[in-house]
Amino acid sequence: MRRNICLEPRTAGTFLRWLSSFPCRPGPDGSLWQNKQQRSLKNKIRNTGKSRRQPSPAVLNHFDQQYSEELGDLWASARAVLLDPPSWQYGVMLNRFSSVTAITQILLSQGFSSMLPQTDVSELLHNSDSAVSNSPRQEGKDTLSPHFSKRPPEDCYIHPHPVRFPSPTHRPGQLKQYYLLNAASLLPVLALQVRDGDKVLDLCSAPGGKAVAIMQSATPALLCCNEPDPHRRDWLAKTLESFLPPSLRSRVMVSAQDGRVIGQSEAGFYDKVLVDAPCSNDRSWLHSSDIHRGQQRLEDRAGLPELQTQLLRSAISAVRPGGVVVYSTCTLSSLENGAVVEAVLKDFPDAEVESLWGEIALPLSEYFAVISPPGQKQAEPEPSPHPPIGSASASHHQLGILVVPQPGKTWGPMFLSRIRKKKGIESDLQNRDDR
Repeated sequence: MRRNICLEPRTAGTFLRWLSSFPCRPGPDGSLWQNKQQRSLKNKIRNTGKSRRQPSPAVLNHFDQQYSEELGDLWASARAVLLDPPSWQYGVMLNRFSSVTAITQILLSQGFSSMLPQTDVSELLHNSDSAVSNSPRQEGKDTLSPHFSKRPPEDCYIHPHPVRFPSPTHRPGQLKQYYLLNAASLLPVLALQVRDGDKVLDLCSAPGGKAVAIMQSATPALLCCNEPDPHRRDWLAKTLESFLPPSLRSRVMVSAQDGRVIGQSEAGFYDKVLVDAPCSNDRSWLHSSDIHRGQQRLEDRAGLPELQTQLLRSAISAVRPGGVVVYSTCTLSSLENGAVVEAVLKDFPDAEVESLWGEIALPLSEYFAVISPPGQKQAEPEPSPHPPIGSASASHHQLGILVVPQPGKTWGPMFLSRIRKKKGIESDLQNRDDR
């Protein structure tokens, strides 16, 4: 049910041949890009397009009914963004296992900027002692080549306008330099706070973007990327092969287990677990290709909370006492977000939600429109750098944070909640013995 990923070695010769096929390639010194080839890549940087996909009337009507109630006045502006794909922004996550100096120069010259300055990244990743894993583990020497740069997953470049960088193509045995993504999808990885030596489970891993981001931020002892669907699992393996070097093959594994039972078979084994759960992806579902498909997706949507609840229960069972689970979706639906977290917490009195407001929402408010999502568990309002936007911001809840697409900040939707399993007396004594 689990296998190591096979990453083919990348020789200098094949690497140079690959570069020669790329629109822009290194100059004689291997680091600076010549102006002519730079212009070639710049010409491929484009707006996200003028064509408009037609929304599914059934899905749009369903969203209007649900989200106007849940989000209040905020839904009108979010709706406008979701209905306008050409307005969507894209991020460029650099690959620390590849040479990216020239790519960085291109990005900066085209108006892209790093989502987080290095000092802010350090502060967020090491926010407090309570957020740092205290798991007993061996701090063995890193097997990675010394020229690999240590950078967080937030080494992601974004543009204030809907400008899209050209997509790199897959070539077996050759590493890609960057990954295109919705920048909000990095927030769950940031919340997970992976450290060198952690044992990490990515429970619903395909297509692999968050697994790649995890490996950009740290060198875990183990990253298990789980995906039961064969087609999606092949997609996941291809992604990992495209971004990770052969030296990591002993650390990164692909699993085909049913995520709902991993908590039983590997109870308490992991330090960190990411549950990027299957959900009613609002961006794609709204633009279903035909009426029948849109209606089918609405029927499927009704059964998702049960599946998500089972996956989150399994994740909490799989994490050790003191370990962390991050639950995330790419939907605005409270039924798949806060309601799932709240239902699962009733079954785990030894687990509690940790606030992400001061750690992620406030520091990144320049880029993301973040609210505390609708829910049933009331809490005191969190401080906000801006006046409340719409009725949804009038009250705050402790179940997680929600990124809502807005004009000029079109990232999301993305819900995330961080849950920590409390340490018991026995685990505390064991940790003291290990030290």
